[in-house]
Amino acid sequence: MAVADAQNPLGEETTCGSLLQHLQQIWDEVGESDEDRDKILLQIEQECLDVYKRKVDQAVKSRAQLLQTLADAQVELSNLLSALGEKTVVGMPEKNSGTIKEKLAAVAPSLEKLCQQKQDRLREFSNVQSQIQKICGEIAGNLSLGEQAPVVDESDLSLKKLEEYQAQLQELQKEKSERLHKVLEFVSTVHDLCSVLGLDFYSTVTEVHPSLNDSTGVQSKSISNETLSKLAETVIALKEDKKQRLQKLQELAGQLIDLWNLMDTPEQERQLFDHVTCNISASVDEVTIPGALAMDLIEQAEVEVERLDQLKFSRMKEIAFKKQGELEEIYASAHVEIDAEAAREKILAIIDSGNVEPSELIADMDSQILKAKEEALSRKEILDRVERWMSACEEESWLEDYMRDDNRYNASRGAHLNLKRAEKARILVNKIPAMVDTLVAKTRAWEDDRVMTFMYDGVPLLAMLDEYVMLRHEREEEKRRLRDQKKYQDQMSSEPEAAFTSRASPARPLSSKKVVGPRANGGSNGTPSRRLSLSSHQNGNWSSSKDGKRDSRLSAPANYVAVSKDDAASHISTSDTMPVTP
Repeated sequence: MAVADAQNPLGEETTCGSLLQHLQQIWDEVGESDEDRDKILLQIEQECLDVYKRKVDQAVKSRAQLLQTLADAQVELSNLLSALGEKTVVGMPEKNSGTIKEKLAAVAPSLEKLCQQKQDRLREFSNVQSQIQKICGEIAGNLSLGEQAPVVDESDLSLKKLEEYQAQLQELQKEKSERLHKVLEFVSTVHDLCSVLGLDFYSTVTEVHPSLNDSTGVQSKSISNETLSKLAETVIALKEDKKQRLQKLQELAGQLIDLWNLMDTPEQERQLFDHVTCNISASVDEVTIPGALAMDLIEQAEVEVERLDQLKFSRMKEIAFKKQGELEEIYASAHVEIDAEAAREKILAIIDSGNVEPSELIADMDSQILKAKEEALSRKEILDRVERWMSACEEESWLEDYMRDDNRYNASRGAHLNLKRAEKARILVNKIPAMVDTLVAKTRAWEDDRVMTFMYDGVPLLAMLDEYVMLRHEREEEKRRLRDQKKYQDQMSSEPEAAFTSRASPARPLSSKKVVGPRANGGSNGTPSRRLSLSSHQNGNWSSSKDGKRDSRLSAPANYVAVSKDDAASHISTSDTMPVTP
């Protein structure tokens, strides 16, 4: 080239022809033979051919590479469209024409756009799958599962698949919300139960899972199956504990009330345990006051029950006699006579012997009281009729005294009131026979039903009624005899001969017999005797108690050793005089 440049000082454009011409000139100057010249030209031609061949090979390879690139781009484009679920891409040429480079240039923008769309879609899939994986880890109780990077299937990045993952994520989020709500409900229930039972809430709930502490956020709380199961077991255990403690407390409250009632504990002392007795009839769900079932409260109640039990032993005699007094009052109100002194002696002997538990003694006495109330209830109707009969007999006695009063019609103070009472008394007296008949029927029905005699203050009631009927009949006969005698005397006094003859002395009038209801004879010890005795009485009245009224108190029945009074029931003395109140 330097030679050529030296020989081509004008710097003309070098071509193959100019070089060949220059080579011919050189050969002419040198004197190269034609044979050498041909060899050199053939060599030059071969070298040119090799250069062309190399260039052609290079072009072929370049074309093949372009075609492969185009094919790869089309395959990648097809795969991206398939993965993204797209049929085509905006901007992609519809006709497959033009050179290879033109085709590559046409495909490149669409390919780049799809690659970018793929990256965006991958991020969306990764985000959704990460959340799914995290929630699944929370539900499974394996938090490390949510820390791992999700594996995204790049072969299917379609919107349909993404929507499926999103729908799955929504379901999991809903389940997580429901589980979190359950967890919070359980935690709240545990808190309330611990408050009522007086337990440490934080230690109880963190024992199930540390994340359940209030210091952690709501979203950070464990929602795993294990946590929910343990919370449910904890709630069940606490509820059972609450139920057992309530039962124990109610038993203690019942014992306290029984002991208080037994020993007449003052209200001020009872109020100290209002927090115990206030739940005696409450259900488990109704007990919500903090500390209402705490162990120290139950222990306090147990100590108080134990103290009262010990006190009860020391006051057993007082309590037993109080029960005995109650029993005596019930029998006295029912006019049932028993030996109270023997019963009290028996109670003292039982307590002093120590062979019977005080609680058993009181329970047996309570049973006796219950039976006494039942017996009193069964006698009530008959006793009410007896009271009405006795009241009518009292009015009958008053009416007879009133009729014997010669000054009853004088205009004295209160005469009109006595007159009204007399009118009412006559009406009531006329009803006495019907009263007696009904009372007899009722009493016989009662005795037939129970196969026992109806005793009234130790005396058979039917015997009292029979004697009353008999005495009433005798009284009527006596009245009739006196009327006949008076009529005979009047006839004798009306005859003329009677004035000249010695008047026969009239028969001494007998004291009129008066029949009234039974009365209680007051004894020196206040215990009435109900024997029927017939003795003379100047005024014809039933004998009454010391104060002139019927004693309504009776000797009390004995629960353990009720001494029967059969001799009092069977002993009835009679005479020719008027009856004295039994």
